[in-house]
Amino acid sequence: MIRSVTKVIAVAALAAGVLAANPAYTAYAASAPYTPEGVCGAGFTRVKDGTRPLKSGRDTFGYVYLMYNRSTGYNCVVSIKTAFYRTATYTTATLTVEGSKPKTDAGKFKYYAGPVKLKARGKCVSYWGSTRDTRLDYAEATGGRKTFGNCG
Repeated sequence: MIRSVTKVIAVAALAAGVLAANPAYTAYAASAPYTPEGVCGAGFTRVKDGTRPLKSGRDTFGYVYLMYNRSTGYNCVVSIKTAFYRTATYTTATLTVEGSKPKTDAGKFKYYAGPVKLKARGKCVSYWGSTRDTRLDYAEATGGRKTFGNCG
């Protein structure tokens, strides 16, 4: 019995050591402390079809959000990390108003990229985001909608 308890304690200690030594494995357990409403600001609400996962294969590293403010006519895009947050990794948020050049916020961020805001009343928009992981392969997770929609 004592030998079995000792083995369980040893395995638990080994697992804890592996997780502590490689925080990338623990990054999936929780979520970032930010919301798209909080990042974009007062008056912005999520639009229909305005939430897309940032995916690398089957892994999801976060979400890109398209928001709209009816009173100002502005759209807002933010990419919020749910994996590898608290660690600065290359992350982007891009918003394009049909007929205009894309606007992007890109850099090494701990929690999110954005907000990217453009006036788009009566026009269609597309949005895109990305983030990378902290492992050796630096896998990139991307998502969004490259076609124009949410016209109005």
